[in-house]
Order: sequence, then structure tokens, then C-alpha cells
Amino acid sequence: MIRSRTLTVTALVAGALVAGCAAPSKSGHTYTTSEARRPMQVQTGVVQAIREVRLERERPSGVGTGAGAVIGGLAGSNVGGGRGSIVGTVLGAVAGGVVGSHVEQSTSDRPALEITVRTDAGKTFAVVQESGGETFAPGQRVRILTDPSRGTTRVSQ
Repeated sequence: MIRSRTLTVTALVAGALVAGCAAPSKSGHTYTTSEARRPMQVQTGVVQAIREVRLERERPSGVGTGAGAVIGGLAGSNVGGGRGSIVGTVLGAVAGGVVGSHVEQSTSDRPALEITVRTDAGKTFAVVQESGGETFAPGQRVRILTDPSRGTTRVSQ
């Protein structure tokens, strides 16, 4: 009975961990529903340079740390009996929290591109957006779409 309860709690916590790490895409070819049907300013230009970078979540949600601590605590509670079980629970929770935090960080970081563009009007700027879907090369003509109400810009082919 205790073992099945432990497995159920572990499965629920693991599911929460996976769901908590999901984040909306920041690629140039993906739009959110709130961005659909909004007017955007369009400029054209030429790619000057491209650099691979990583997008990092600004604030970790803490789901990875919490889920890891719960799973580690449950696993540690099965060690020994009496005081040994308490010590195992505490050590398991700490170790699980550390591992869970690292897992959350590694699953929330995303590959991205820093694309430097020179517009036809002569203005040069860089846009960072998630990789995927479109490839860019120096000298390539691109569109620059800006949502003035949100202050967001993306580069598109």
C-alpha cells in the first residue's frame, strides 16, 4: 500500500515537473494566439551576421527543485528505519532538489540566434530569437516584423 502510494506521488510530481518546464516558443516562425491578426510594421533588410546563442528562462519556476525534493525525500525515506529514515528523507530531499533544479534549467534553455540586420533605410540592429524553422545566412534579404504595441521584433524570410 505504501509502495503504490509512493509511486503515485512520484508519477504526479514528475508530471508536474515536465509541465512546469514548458515555455512558449520564441522562434521567428511561431506566433501566439494573442499575436494573430495584429498589425505589424514591416521593414526589409540584409543579414549582416549570425551568432548562435542560448535563451535562458529569466526566473526558474522552482517546479524542478520542488519535484526533485519530493521525489528525493520519498526515495530517502525508504532508507533505514527510525532516525535513519529521517536522515535519509532529509538528504534525499536536498539531493533531489539540486538534481531537479539542474534538470529544469537544462530543459528550459533553448538554442537561439542573434541575427544582425541592416535595414534598407540604413539602420543596423540585432534581434535574438529561438532557432528552428528558418535558416539565415549573411547577405540574405529578410523581413523585419515589429509589433509596436508589444515592442517585439522578429526576423523572417
